[in-house]
Amino acid sequence: MENSEKKHPLIEVWNTYPGIRKDREILNKPPVERIIGEMFAIGEFYYYALNLTNSTLSHHHENILRLHGLPEYPENLKEVIDLTHPDDIEFVMKAEQTLIDKITEIGLEHQLYIKCSYCFRMKTAEGNYELFHHQSVITMEDETGIPVQAINIHTNIHHITKENPYTVLISGIGPRNDFHQVKLDSFSKPQQFSEHLTKREMEILGLITKGYSGPEIAQALILSEHTVRTHRKNILRKTDSRNCKELVKKAFERGLI
Repeated sequence: MENSEKKHPLIEVWNTYPGIRKDREILNKPPVERIIGEMFAIGEFYYYALNLTNSTLSHHHENILRLHGLPEYPENLKEVIDLTHPDDIEFVMKAEQTLIDKITEIGLEHQLYIKCSYCFRMKTAEGNYELFHHQSVITMEDETGIPVQAINIHTNIHHITKENPYTVLISGIGPRNDFHQVKLDSFSKPQQFSEHLTKREMEILGLITKGYSGPEIAQALILSEHTVRTHRKNILRKTDSRNCKELVKKAFERGLI
């Protein structure tokens, strides 16, 4: 952090998070399998572990090299941020500040069960800027409850949509069922669905996005397959979607996932 080449625009934002501690070494491998199970990747993706105390990266998924055309794994978050479209940096900073404010409001004791997601453009191996879906969750805290590590997963969704909803989604995982959709209207005003989805419909939408079949959704939510089919029809009707592929596209564009 003392090296100016390693500084990045999110440091100032993260310093507003209560109790961030500097220069703490992270030795344990994060529970990647558990975290990825709470996320989804409907396209090519990669992940990495982020040391929140000094912005260093570790445990990279190999796809990060191919998708961005990198010769070696990035060692510091600045190298990843440098891949972000310059016009999206301000949005990313405000998205992170929104996350910090919301977790503080929910309660820091729940920070290990809160996931954040939003979209921004990143430079690919071909030299183009394409839309990526970012998901993050804190995976480790120290003995005093201070967050020291997070997992970030980036999925290329350019093949699904090129429209950024400029929306931050803060949702609960594991035992939490939080759902907070924050639209940063200074960047864009996304369209609304004609009708709001119910909490159950949002749960089913999330599982559809993960690629779950009807029977798998029924088993996961302890519902009958008939009930799941009914919910699915209602979701398609409310979102004016002809099929699940169109539904997922619209869900990204509305910032629902």
